[in-house]
Amino acid sequence: MTSSSNVYKNNNKFNFDIDLDDLSKDKGLNKLLKSVIVEVKSYAEDQIKHIMQLTKIGLALSAEKNIKKLLEVIVDYARDLSRADAGTLYILDDDKKHLRFEIMQNDTMKTRIGGTSGVEISLPKVPLHSDGKPNYSNVSYTALTGETVNIPDVYKAKEFDFTGPREYDAATGYRSKSMLVIPMKNHENNIIGVLQLLNSKIPETGEVIAFSKDYVDLVASLASQAAVALTNTQLIQDLKNLFYAFIKSIATAIDEKSPYTGGHINRVVDLTMMIAEEINKTDHGPFKDVIFNEDEIEELRLAAWMHDVGKITTPENVIDKSTRLQAIFDRENLIETRFQMIFKSIENEYLQRKIEFLQNGISDESKMKIMGQELEDKIRDLGEELKFIIACNNPGEFMSDEKIDRIKKIAKKNYVSPVGEHPYLTEDEVENLCIQKGSLTDKERNIIENHAGITLKILNELPFPAKFANVPEFASSHHEKLDGSGYPRGLSEKELSLQSRIMAIADVFEALTAKDRPYKEPMKLSKAVKIMEFMKQDKHIDADIYDLFLESRLFYEYAKKQMAPEQVDEPEIGNFSI
Repeated sequence: MTSSSNVYKNNNKFNFDIDLDDLSKDKGLNKLLKSVIVEVKSYAEDQIKHIMQLTKIGLALSAEKNIKKLLEVIVDYARDLSRADAGTLYILDDDKKHLRFEIMQNDTMKTRIGGTSGVEISLPKVPLHSDGKPNYSNVSYTALTGETVNIPDVYKAKEFDFTGPREYDAATGYRSKSMLVIPMKNHENNIIGVLQLLNSKIPETGEVIAFSKDYVDLVASLASQAAVALTNTQLIQDLKNLFYAFIKSIATAIDEKSPYTGGHINRVVDLTMMIAEEINKTDHGPFKDVIFNEDEIEELRLAAWMHDVGKITTPENVIDKSTRLQAIFDRENLIETRFQMIFKSIENEYLQRKIEFLQNGISDESKMKIMGQELEDKIRDLGEELKFIIACNNPGEFMSDEKIDRIKKIAKKNYVSPVGEHPYLTEDEVENLCIQKGSLTDKERNIIENHAGITLKILNELPFPAKFANVPEFASSHHEKLDGSGYPRGLSEKELSLQSRIMAIADVFEALTAKDRPYKEPMKLSKAVKIMEFMKQDKHIDADIYDLFLESRLFYEYAKKQMAPEQVDEPEIGNFSI
């Protein structure tokens, strides 16, 4: 066998043409072969390192759920892989006609803007079309064609317009040279953004060089992973936004059922979050070791938004009942009309008797005078009874036993109409007028209170993820009391979660201080605080949460935002005052 060999390297790949019988005879060849093996090994190790690095990056990208942070991480990893001094990430705008700047980084200029930096990018969007024609300059070319652009020196490139980088260099003293522009395509092969890297450097010397093909392949692989991760994160965020929009629309619909309770749910959410965040901040007392994590805060917020969802089944006339006689309309007007009829009936009876006397030839002036006085007395008594009934219709009027007896006596009276005999007041009117406090009958109160049970029933039907599994319990327990006298389940102190107790205080305080309730005048802050102090003593609300609510001045902070100025006075609780 003839002795022949040839070894050559081309584009980082090795080709071998070696006669193995000559290995022992040719020491020079052995030396060359060992050198080649070392290079091959080094190259293989680099490739394995890159693959492992990409795998690690892929896992990190898929784990990141914060979109701003994800965009930032994409540029960080791309620059690290390609040893780029600078990087910019553009995202295709919703109109599909522009690229908007999302991330800008430059190590030499010590610049990091966009993303989580807190510094907004004020640069205008890059149009994909100009005068109705495709704009094939710089990054817009890649967004339109999906092709990768790798330029060794932007100052020598003729096919693209690099006015922007040159103006940036002139203004800052920077020198843009090598540039790599790669499209980001999602799983459907649609372009969602563009990654632009600038000035690849040799780490040892800092010399700017062109982006090698290896770097291009690595960054292209990263861009593909990043696009999928970004799309998934955006889809998750879109679903979350849709979910919240749906919840808020339901909450709005519930609030809008009544013109008097609009905004109640928003205010309860606001106050619930204020209390939870204050608990997270406190470093002393019973809550010093309590920390709600991000998921628990989100879970509580969802519960607050959904706490009154059961009211979707509550009749509007019960929610809106502003007087004791309120039904579909306020029956006070019906009673006034009825009493006018009774007035006329009494007058007609008097006139009929007078006519009968005259027809019978009786013209006794004294008898006529007595009849006239009787008429005046009846009309006066009837007017006083109507005035009393109207006063009792006000839900702010406490109905004592004496007042209830008087209503029942009035109801026993009858008047005669052309169609028969009728009572002054119907049974239903008597029942409503005899409500001792407020405007609701026991039946109506049960209907109102049933909304908490309906909330639990509705929310238990929804497939909440594991991290939000307690939403139904928290949302439906805002009317429970520590002494077990609450509803819908009569839970005891041991059974009530901290989150449910927070919501209970938020709901009660909002209801007491609301300036838009039809059944009561806007309450002073001092009175609301005093009422809740009694509720604390009676173990209706959590004492520790309420004390924190006062001591942290949250109640006053809320009052300034949500209550009318004339409601906000200075309550005093023990040694504490605002």
